[in-house]
Amino acid sequence: MSYQLTLEPLGATIEVEEGQTLLDAALRQGIYIPHACGHGLCGTCKVQVTDGEVDHGAANPFALMEMERDDGKTLACCATLQSDATVEADFDDDPDAQVIPVRDFTATVARIEQLTPTIKALHLHLDQPIHYQAGQYVQVQIPGVEGGRAFSIANAPGADGLSSEIELNVRQVPGGAGTTWLHQSLQPGDRLQLTGPYGRFFVRRSAAMPMVFMAGGSGLSSPRAMILELLASGCTQPITLVYGQRSAQELYYDAEFRDLAARHPHFTYVPALSNAAEGDGWNGARGFVHEAAKAHFGGSFVGHKAYLCGPPPMIEACIGTLMQGRLFERDIYTEKFLSAADAQQARSPLFKTI
Repeated sequence: MSYQLTLEPLGATIEVEEGQTLLDAALRQGIYIPHACGHGLCGTCKVQVTDGEVDHGAANPFALMEMERDDGKTLACCATLQSDATVEADFDDDPDAQVIPVRDFTATVARIEQLTPTIKALHLHLDQPIHYQAGQYVQVQIPGVEGGRAFSIANAPGADGLSSEIELNVRQVPGGAGTTWLHQSLQPGDRLQLTGPYGRFFVRRSAAMPMVFMAGGSGLSSPRAMILELLASGCTQPITLVYGQRSAQELYYDAEFRDLAARHPHFTYVPALSNAAEGDGWNGARGFVHEAAKAHFGGSFVGHKAYLCGPPPMIEACIGTLMQGRLFERDIYTEKFLSAADAQQARSPLFKTI
């Protein structure tokens, strides 16, 4: 059984299967509804139901309050249809966004590479090519773990936007069932189910502005794919990557970025260590990502587009530094997928896009 869902103000009508969420149905038609956590916790995907009946599902009462439910609002990531319906949502019109429907894939693990003591690279061969924009992510199904786990694609697609091989960089989270299984149980030759692409984190090339990428931890995946694509496609705008880790042994793909910087004069690589000990031979930047970026740019980021990816505290610190350096919300982009834990960290409603 299925229902008809009309999305306003687009005027588009799509089919929604019984038990399928509004968000999943829209994304599989290439229609992007703004969202973040996917767990009914953050409220980013809130829409207005103007006609028909919905089941709110597992929406958290703080993300969707009782008075909002009474007013006809629902969370697209949790809501399912009980009749034909019409909803109103905020659809952003981004000239750099490609219309790419979400699809399901079966992947075979080609090889597993230990990048750092805590991060592994999973190289996956897909049963069919995936079309994606550099910076987007996939949801991976993990045996025995409820729900998918989101991982950014760390390699750039081909010139046609397609790739049959993708790389995922997975940091083992202490106590995390999903990442522990991927680190300790997954073997070459095993098969995984994944879905994608997801996300609105990609380069706004139409702006034709210098770019600064700020990454921390395993958040390097998206920026790496974006920078590799930019350099391969002949982009001539200045590109700067400020990448932070605690120690030198966790600084993965360091040699690759040093080589890229040597071969491309318009690409600058600034590695930074927050826990580097004095006298350890490290001659790069010391401190956190936002501190290294502020020092490198002399405190001013005017005229740049900024792309941030990493742990939530790092993102918050970088946003503050960028705004102090006279870069404003319209020029700052962050990866939107959140874990259930991350979604508990509410950001001011004054921020609409970051």
